[in-house]
Amino acid sequence: MGRMDGKVALVSGGARGQGEAEARAFVDEGAKVVIGDILDAEGKTLADELGDGAVYVTLDVTDEEAWKAAVATAVDTFGKLTTLVNNAGISPPPTPILDMDVATYRKVIDVNQISAFMGTKFSARAIADAGGGTIVNISSVNGIVGAAGIAGYVSSKFALRGFTKTAALELGSLGIRVNSVHPGPIDTAMLSPDSFGGFDMRPMLKGLLPIGRIGTPDEVAELVVWLSSDASSFCTGSEFVIDGGFLAGPLLRG
Repeated sequence: MGRMDGKVALVSGGARGQGEAEARAFVDEGAKVVIGDILDAEGKTLADELGDGAVYVTLDVTDEEAWKAAVATAVDTFGKLTTLVNNAGISPPPTPILDMDVATYRKVIDVNQISAFMGTKFSARAIADAGGGTIVNISSVNGIVGAAGIAGYVSSKFALRGFTKTAALELGSLGIRVNSVHPGPIDTAMLSPDSFGGFDMRPMLKGLLPIGRIGTPDEVAELVVWLSSDASSFCTGSEFVIDGGFLAGPLLRG
């Protein structure tokens, strides 16, 4: 028996990185998965690889109608929706507040924050109709502490933390648990040199962590599976940090 047997999940930003790892983990644990993304080629390839347990839909997370269609796909294809992972997110190259244009800031808020509101709004009734389930919002350690140069990202991830708590309060009576996950440095495209003008941030970040390495998408997916399974049945409205000790404090090496 898999931990996700009988469950149907919708994962935004599911075509690569953490979203891909989450989709794979759900299928491995017995769930059916709707992979939502704007990376059509990658998403279709992943769904084909995962077989009958997965389907891909084009999901622009800033589009209300796209969210409604993704939820409908889950219900029409697999009979219900029990699990939502608001995973989609972006972080433009670091730019000081004084140099950042408003459009760039607003886009990050739209993709990272408002998308989670829409995903929750348009998924909650279907999850309730299925007898209840879970919503997991992928925030960040930067939803707990700030970081220079990424004001939009930090603002959006802090907002997800607060939104999670409000959603947990409002949706608990419908049998829906809502939690946030706060990864530290994870080896995804967001940390690639392409995201930092050719500079590789990973060695520096590795040196900040007491366990001496950055995390993997599979490690985050394991936590998301647990929060989406019945094993976490008394957990709602909470933050779950997976950061290799990043938030423990400054690491002073001798």
